[in-house]
Amino acid sequence: MVIIIGVSMMIPAAVDLYYGNPDWKIFAQASMTSIGLGGMACLACRSEMGPRVTARQGYVLTVFSWVAISLTGALPLWFSSLDISFCDAVFETVSGLTTTGSTILSGLDDMPPGLLLWRSILQWLGGIGIIVTALALLPMMRVGGMQLFQMESSDRSEKLSPRIRDMCLQIVMIYVGLSVICMVLYRIFGMTWFDAINHGMSTLATGGYSTSDLSFAKFDSSLALHWVGIIFMFAGALPFTAYAVLIRKRDICAIISNQQIRLFLIVIAGFTGLLTLRLMHISDDGFFRSLTMAAFNLVSVITTTGYASGDYLQWGPAAIMLFFFATFIGGCSGSTAGGFKMFRLYVVFTGLKAHFMRLRSPSAVIVSRIDKHEITSDIYNAVTVYVFLLTISYIAISVALAFTGLDLVTSMSAAATSLANVGPGLGPIVGPAGNFQSLPDAAKWILDIAMVLGRLEFETFLVLLMPAFWRD
Repeated sequence: MVIIIGVSMMIPAAVDLYYGNPDWKIFAQASMTSIGLGGMACLACRSEMGPRVTARQGYVLTVFSWVAISLTGALPLWFSSLDISFCDAVFETVSGLTTTGSTILSGLDDMPPGLLLWRSILQWLGGIGIIVTALALLPMMRVGGMQLFQMESSDRSEKLSPRIRDMCLQIVMIYVGLSVICMVLYRIFGMTWFDAINHGMSTLATGGYSTSDLSFAKFDSSLALHWVGIIFMFAGALPFTAYAVLIRKRDICAIISNQQIRLFLIVIAGFTGLLTLRLMHISDDGFFRSLTMAAFNLVSVITTTGYASGDYLQWGPAAIMLFFFATFIGGCSGSTAGGFKMFRLYVVFTGLKAHFMRLRSPSAVIVSRIDKHEITSDIYNAVTVYVFLLTISYIAISVALAFTGLDLVTSMSAAATSLANVGPGLGPIVGPAGNFQSLPDAAKWILDIAMVLGRLEFETFLVLLMPAFWRD
């Protein structure tokens, strides 16, 4: 992963060299450093037997890989012409790789193209890295609800492919294909090629980094661009295994019949309908523009992308409450989106339904299912643990941020957006019109931990804190 980060640095280096920006030297040096470190680690760990990763080693590998690429990915930002601190460089990198989208940078409209492109590449790599890591390691470790991948098919013969490597390759090809389509559509509907490439990468990765301080408000005159963004943010928040099944079987039912996708559509439609009515009530905009603004901003928050086409804090208390609750929802399991995830939400709903049915008929045998597969007690336990860890982590991080001197709204909102990997929060500091630059360094380090914690879905990270984990 560190080698991949190093090789990717050559792309912004080439762009800066083409435009005559001296930062190309920084990218080239950081690239050689990263490739060298990663290469030495690979050579030091060579084995004729080949790697055999146990579940315990998988936890360590996953966490420390994300830490390593966050530190190496921050090198070009730290030494660039931006003149930012190491703390700020790491924050921007972690926010990019976890596809959170929070930023400490301003003046994006005049920033060197290589730096803008590097931010987008970080999010694009983070998005596909999340999917591949989840599919390759997390099902084995049975954490974070990713056992859903093991339930995608009715039996062993229905798996996407017999080898995890082939399956991951399929996912990567789908991810690349959707990214290219998104870029082309952005260009067709009015963006420059540079803006289209950057926004295409951050849209499908549900990351939210933009090439302008105004974010998507820069393209306010084009509703078509907003709808392209809506479609591909939604696409990035769907399970990529469903795309693979759709392509292999050529059966649209692979997506239509997926129950977490159905729930996802219902949630987005309900929130968008309420916000559209609110916008029509408080503004002179017509139905279509109100619908576009409501759908774009809500899909952006629910899918944890973080684009903003306006300051939704000015839309009244009702809208603010909608956005606050939307922050926690998230997309589907097996997608680039963060948050609570539709899979867990569906499990919670079915669990509540089964509980009340047992109150009515204590002797009844009730079997809950998702996509024709039984929701076992292991899955209920995993979701229960996740809810508990999310609650405890949210409280702890909010309190820790308050101890750094932040006000109540900023502390609670920043903790929520970091754990859910959304990006913009509430309040004048971290809201859609704000910036994380003014936060104390201590708060930024806390948010770094929160972003990684939310991205790795708590258990993968927190299990390393148990002394028993390290005992042989």
